[in-house]
Amino acid sequence: MRVAAILGPGCSPKTFKPFQQAAPDSEWSGSVPEAGDHCDAIILCGGDGTIHRHLEALVNLDLPVLIIPAGSGNDFARALGLPNLRTSLAAWQHFCKDKSNVRQVDLGVVSGIAPEADPAPPPQPARSSRLAAPRYFATVAGIGLSSEVTRRANALPRWLRARGGYALGLAATVFRFAPLAMKILASGRENGWRIRSDRPTLLAAFANTSTYGDGMKIAPHARINDGELDVCIIGGIDPLKLFCMFPTVYSGRHLEIEGVDSFRAERLRIETESPLEVYADGEFVCRTPVEIGLQRAALKIISP
Repeated sequence: MRVAAILGPGCSPKTFKPFQQAAPDSEWSGSVPEAGDHCDAIILCGGDGTIHRHLEALVNLDLPVLIIPAGSGNDFARALGLPNLRTSLAAWQHFCKDKSNVRQVDLGVVSGIAPEADPAPPPQPARSSRLAAPRYFATVAGIGLSSEVTRRANALPRWLRARGGYALGLAATVFRFAPLAMKILASGRENGWRIRSDRPTLLAAFANTSTYGDGMKIAPHARINDGELDVCIIGGIDPLKLFCMFPTVYSGRHLEIEGVDSFRAERLRIETESPLEVYADGEFVCRTPVEIGLQRAALKIISP
C-alpha cells in the first residue's frame, strides 16, 4: 500500500510511527500525490486550518483520508468521531485489515459573486474580495462578529489559540462590534431565492459540522452527511447580553435565546452593504457578496 503523509504546523514525523507499524509493508511519502493513481491513502496530521488548505487537492484525488487531530482547532476530526490520536490509530488499523471503514462526507462550498454594477472596480486590497474558483470548507463558514473574532484569534501565538483563543478574541471584540446590514437568501425549490433574513446582524454561521472554534456548538444539529447546511443567525443583541450568553454556545442552548434564529438550507446567498470578510475553518476565504452551498459526498474519510 502506498501512503502519503501530510504534516501540519507543530506536527512531528514521529506521530506517524504507530501508523507505519500498523502497515509495515507500505511505501510512505511526505507530500501530496500528483494523481490519485499514485497513492492508496492519505494521512493528514493537523487541525482544521491544515485540512482546509488541502481540501481541494483531497477532493480531486478522491482517495481515502485519515485525519489525526493535532491543531489548535480540531472540530472536523471531532465530527468524524476522531477526537484524539488513539481513535485515529484504531481507524487506521481497521483500514489496513480490510478497508471497509471508508465513508463519504459532505463539504461546504463558498463561491464569490461579482457585484451587479462594477464597470471599473477599484484596486483590490491585499485580501481579494473575489474568488477565482469556489473554495471548499469542512466545518463552518462565518460572517460578521465570527470573522472578526477569528481574525484576532489567528493573530495569537499558536499555543494560546489552542487554549481559548476564540474566547479571548471575543472578549476583545464583543463590546465594540456593531450589527451589520446583511441579507441572507436561501434557494427555493425552483432555483429561485427567498429572503430568510434581512436585518442588522452580528453573526451569521453556515455549518457543515456542529462545532467550530474548537468545541463551540454553533449548530448542534448539523451533520456532515445530511446534504444541508445548518444556519445560525444572531441579530442585534445587546453586547452585554451577547457576552453573557457566550457560554451557552458550548452546549447549543444559545438557539433558545430571543434574537437567535436557525434553519437549514442547501444553498444560500449573502449580500451586504459593504464587503465583509468571510472565514471558513478558521481561515480567510474572501469578502461578500457570496454564495455558500454544499457538495454532497465530496470527501472520502477513513472513519472509526
